[in-house]
Amino acid sequence: MLFGICMRYASGFHEAEDWLQDGLVRIFTNLYQYQPIGPFGAWLRRVMVNTALEQLRKRKRMFQTVEIQEVADSFEADDNLFAKYREEALVRMLQKLPEGYRAVFNLYVLEEYSHREIGEMLGIAESASRSQLSRAKDLLRKLLEKSVGVEV
Repeated sequence: MLFGICMRYASGFHEAEDWLQDGLVRIFTNLYQYQPIGPFGAWLRRVMVNTALEQLRKRKRMFQTVEIQEVADSFEADDNLFAKYREEALVRMLQKLPEGYRAVFNLYVLEEYSHREIGEMLGIAESASRSQLSRAKDLLRKLLEKSVGVEV
């Protein structure tokens, strides 16, 4: 579960492994802070998401604007059409997104935070969160169209 979170935010497998290790160190170091009022798994997820976001913030290039066509051209379609719908294929598509798009998409769609909460977490305006999500969805649609070879 924790590695899956890292894979969604990272741009590759090795980066996700590094983030997982950082997150596990943070979990074990701060285990005493866990309050048993909520599920332990939710606390673990929160720590790992915060670790991933911290790693992204360190780069300070999180919200670059990238042309959709530029990223779509770098995406190569797999031969196996059905493989596109496996989780690994979708994670690879998420990893193709620019970091800012990927972070907002993960926080909104998968972690179910509001745009207000995302803005506070990432230090951006609520409207910027909405814009990043919209652009992420557009880019994912383009990547999916290119991989399948038809318009979605």
